Amino acid sequence: MDRLERFYKIDHLLKERVVVSFQVFLEELEVSDSTLKRDLEFMRSRFNAPIEYDREKNGYRFVGMNVDGPRYELPGLWFNASEAYALLTMQHLLQIIEPGLLGKRIKPLQDRLQGILGGNDHSASEVRRRIRILHMTSRKTHLKHFETVAAGVLKRRKLHIRYLVRSRNEETERDVSPQRLVHYRDNWYLDAWCHLRKDVRSFAVDAILSAALLSVPAKRVSDTELDKILASGYGIFSGRKTTMATLRFTPERARWVSVESWHPKQRSRTDTDGSYILEFPYSDDRELVGDILRFGPHVQVLNPASLRDRVVEQLRLAVGRYQ
Repeated sequence: MDRLERFYKIDHLLKERVVVSFQVFLEELEVSDSTLKRDLEFMRSRFNAPIEYDREKNGYRFVGMNVDGPRYELPGLWFNASEAYALLTMQHLLQIIEPGLLGKRIKPLQDRLQGILGGNDHSASEVRRRIRILHMTSRKTHLKHFETVAAGVLKRRKLHIRYLVRSRNEETERDVSPQRLVHYRDNWYLDAWCHLRKDVRSFAVDAILSAALLSVPAKRVSDTELDKILASGYGIFSGRKTTMATLRFTPERARWVSVESWHPKQRSRTDTDGSYILEFPYSDDRELVGDILRFGPHVQVLNPASLRDRVVEQLRLAVGRYQ
């Protein structure tokens, strides 16, 4: 009987007999005294099992099963998909933190994650080797101004930044009132009121060339207004005015796209031939065009004409590279 089976056997005995003596556990599980003690302690500390020893009845029993507190639940064969992703992502993020003020404080958390990952009869190192989280689209740059930007966000103070506009390969300087930091597709963005453009903008933090924290209070923009501007359209680069995009995916690609969420306000339907029609709002097409192009011949832009023309133009330019 392996360790996980023993946990279920202990659970079954306590629920069936209510009070179970140490000797009965030893006979049923066929383990040593020390192994049984380790199993009981592991169930208490890792699975929140409310197991206590009752001196009067000379046995172990469950107590407080219905009171508020951490839920007691034995694991399945392993973590579910979202738990595995969360645990491995947390461990990855903690491992890449550079030495600094957080070093000593996060060490207990790292140890705890290590224990959880290795707590289901699998070593933590084996889990990391056999299950991988790939961050393929993150820009591998040092965010040397991240702390200054974060200070501006939390202290509600203006920032003076020098910013690289990559689309024009142009450096600009401006004052911004930081509102919030957003981690999107493995990259960091600053949502801020731009005093140069007199509007809300999103800035890639890795494109901030310099940042200075000013003593002037930041202009405040409500969360409702931020969401209205930045969450109304598709992607990270949104805006106030939106247009509905209509895309048709081939029946082959529909098997994947039909279970994807592109936007909270999307609408969809399936045609009689199996094609998948997807509609959603967008305002800035920079990110959208790139996402459309990655589907190649499996997608067609039906509306609007301006988006269709932009995609056609990019496809022509791409073909020209091979002629």
